[in-house]
Amino acid sequence: MSANGYAKDVLVSTDWLAEHLGDPGLVVAEVDENPDLYDEGHIPGAVKLHWQDDLQDKLVRDVVSKEEFERLLGARGIANDTTVVLYGDKNNWFAAYAYWYLKLYGHDRVRLLDGGRQKWIEEDRELTTEVPEPAPVAYTARERDESIRVRRDEVLAKLHAAGVSLVDVRSPQEYSGELIAPPGYEQEGASRTGHIPGARSIPWATAVRDDGTFKAADELRELYAGKGVTSDKEVLAYCRIGERSAHTWFVLRELLGYERVRNYDGSWTEWGNLVDVPIER
Repeated sequence: MSANGYAKDVLVSTDWLAEHLGDPGLVVAEVDENPDLYDEGHIPGAVKLHWQDDLQDKLVRDVVSKEEFERLLGARGIANDTTVVLYGDKNNWFAAYAYWYLKLYGHDRVRLLDGGRQKWIEEDRELTTEVPEPAPVAYTARERDESIRVRRDEVLAKLHAAGVSLVDVRSPQEYSGELIAPPGYEQEGASRTGHIPGARSIPWATAVRDDGTFKAADELRELYAGKGVTSDKEVLAYCRIGERSAHTWFVLRELLGYERVRNYDGSWTEWGNLVDVPIER
């Protein structure tokens, strides 16, 4: 049991990271929704991972191939035994997505910087515009771990099934159908508004404090249990494109130790465009 009662030791503090920057076997990676932020200033030595350019197949709405993933990590100086500390903007939205992604391909040593980019900057810690040039290394990925990912056909098959909790982590306005997507993302929405039938609304941001750090385990457990999402159930989380739901997947699986949690990365941009599937408002 780690600090704050978490099930796994998967977070590092800003103090810890400041003390360990430059350690052998440690690579820090920034993953932002806004890729320009990295160029404006990042944690010294941090490499850049772009959630769209690096972590999305260019032709298929899917994760990159195993071979492309191996090339990506090797080019960033990440070997199989490297500890990767991920952080980013928006309270680690896309850093959590990258964490899920690395787990999908079996990387063991992954951590999130608790509080992310926001907390590092608010503490007046050092930023740099210098881009590191890591020496390329060999990386061998495992086959995809599909046990942490759920696809549309299985979501449809499990609607209203006993022992299954669907969690909609979007804003209440998206869940109700008032908004098709968050403000500023309207062009990336679906053709219909609403939510998947039976889904509980538990916005991702309710899991973090004002400074972006995660709430303690007891608070988190109470938050989800209050909506009927408990550790004995299979949990399927979704948002708009899978990044906010990866954040909730991280909370439930890694921090609380729920054993059966999967991220529906197709999320509402897929479900809201499918022909002949049910929605609720």
